[in-house]
Amino acid sequence: MSIAKTHAKPEPYLLAGEFWHGVRDSLPVALSVVPFGLTCGVMGLTVGLTFLETVSMSVLVFAGAAQFISMTMLGAGITAFSLIVLTTLLINLRHLLMGASLAPYMARLPMPLQAVLAFGLVDETYALIMNRILVKEYSPGYQMGCNVNFYLVWVASTAAGVFLGGYIPDPLAWGLDFALPALLMALLIPRLADRPSYFACIVSALVAVLGALYLPGKWYIIIACLAASAVGGFMEGESSSAR
Repeated sequence: MSIAKTHAKPEPYLLAGEFWHGVRDSLPVALSVVPFGLTCGVMGLTVGLTFLETVSMSVLVFAGAAQFISMTMLGAGITAFSLIVLTTLLINLRHLLMGASLAPYMARLPMPLQAVLAFGLVDETYALIMNRILVKEYSPGYQMGCNVNFYLVWVASTAAGVFLGGYIPDPLAWGLDFALPALLMALLIPRLADRPSYFACIVSALVAVLGALYLPGKWYIIIACLAASAVGGFMEGESSSAR
C-alpha cells in the first residue's frame, strides 16, 4: 500500500498586491517626513560630517530622533561610542512597546523576514500597520510596502538636504515640523471608538505632558505608553468581566 505524500503550499508572506497597497497608503504620510530628512542632511554638514557619512547614517540607522541626537552629540565634541549608543537607546525605548504589540502577528514569519520588517518599523509605519490590523488583518506584505516607501523617502530626502544645504539652512523654520504630530493625531483619532481607548488616550496625553515638563530626557514617552497600556488593559478587563 502506497502512502501519498502531500506538500503544504508555502505561505505567500509578501504578496505583491499587499505590498503595493502598503506603498499607496503610506505615500501621503511618507511625504510628511521630507522636511525632517532635509534637516537631517543639512545638520550632517553643519556638524562636520561628509556627504557619504550623512547619507550612510540614514541608510544604516533609519531613525530620525536617534540620528538628530547623534549628530548633536558629535557636533558638541562627544565621540564616545558607548555614550552615543546608550543615549539613542533611551530615546527609542518606545520601539520595545511597538515591537511587543506586533509580536503576535510577526512571530510566525521566518526570522530573516522578521528582522527586515523590524528594521523598517518607525512611528508612522506602526500607526499605518495597526490601522490596517483593526480594519482588516495583519499583512507582512503591507508592512513591507510601508517600510520600503518610508525608507526610500527618508534616504532620498537626507541626500537632497546635503545637496541643498546651502540653500535651505533650516527647513523646519517653515513650520512643517507641526505636520508630523498632526498627521499621527489624524491616524489616531478615528481609532478612538470606545471608553477604554478614550481613557487610554487621555491618560497618555496627561502623563506625556507632565513627564515632558518634570522628567529628564525622553522618559516621558515610555512612561506614557505604559500608563496608557495599563489603563486600557484594566478597562478592557472590567468590560470582559461585566459581560
